[in-house]
Amino acid sequence: LKQGDKILLRWEGQDVAVLEASSIWKPNKVLEAKEVYGTAELEHPTVHALIAEQGQFYVGGKLRGLVSPKFKYIVQTPSEVRATLPAGKDVVAFQNRNPIHRAHFELLICAQRDVKDSILLVHPTCGPTQPGDIDGLVRIDTYEALRKETEAQYPMFRWAYLPYSMKMAGPREAIQHMIIRKNFGATHFIIGRDMAGTKSTITGDDFYGAYDAQEMGKKHSAELGVTVTHYENMVYVGEEEGYVAESVAKKAGKKVVKLSGTEFRRRLRAGEDIPNWFAFKSVVDILRKAGDSAFC
Repeated sequence: LKQGDKILLRWEGQDVAVLEASSIWKPNKVLEAKEVYGTAELEHPTVHALIAEQGQFYVGGKLRGLVSPKFKYIVQTPSEVRATLPAGKDVVAFQNRNPIHRAHFELLICAQRDVKDSILLVHPTCGPTQPGDIDGLVRIDTYEALRKETEAQYPMFRWAYLPYSMKMAGPREAIQHMIIRKNFGATHFIIGRDMAGTKSTITGDDFYGAYDAQEMGKKHSAELGVTVTHYENMVYVGEEEGYVAESVAKKAGKKVVKLSGTEFRRRLRAGEDIPNWFAFKSVVDILRKAGDSAFC
């Protein structure tokens, strides 16, 4: 491969673009990792992929698109999504990479209510993420089931799917998500606790602080023209009161009922009961049907 060569780029057997190579170089991947992910430790799953799995050389140049890649789910362009949004209304975007359970949905209800007369855009990433996450196609099935189940009661919610692979880059990735969602019409963006965070594959320690992404988002909010909205974890305190903010539960001395992700997965695999307060039955049914193939 040399400068001036034309490279055909393919996706799932389909010709999608031609790259005319104008520069070919060997990158300093350690420096790249530190600048992008804030660490060069191989315990970070995406840093490991960058340094140990990706090719040794990079190629840059003019890119000429042939066709849009075809995915196994409906993908809309930014202009297509913007066209579905009512004019003159604020749009609160929510990014996630997991199935939406009850606590997530309660947070979305709060976010839409707090930004008066707004539209809530549920905009999950559906590409590969990290080992142990739910497969993208299975996740989309859960989103579609939840959309149909809730659309009559929550007509102000909109759903669209982003073919994007999470890099688990913490605060820097939060900024990228803000920019992407602005292109899709968002005026507000929800940044939750430890957004795009990940843990060491050896020690289990977090690579980023729990609120680093929120602080980074707020720092650049005015520059990007996107308002950051952030919320505490929603916790379940019993059938009578349902979900409340974690600080409210703590202040009132409420007993929080919990179900860990590990226990949830164990019950899924074992066919055991999963309480309705934790997850939507429609979502659980899809995950159970997919079985172990649901996990990356």
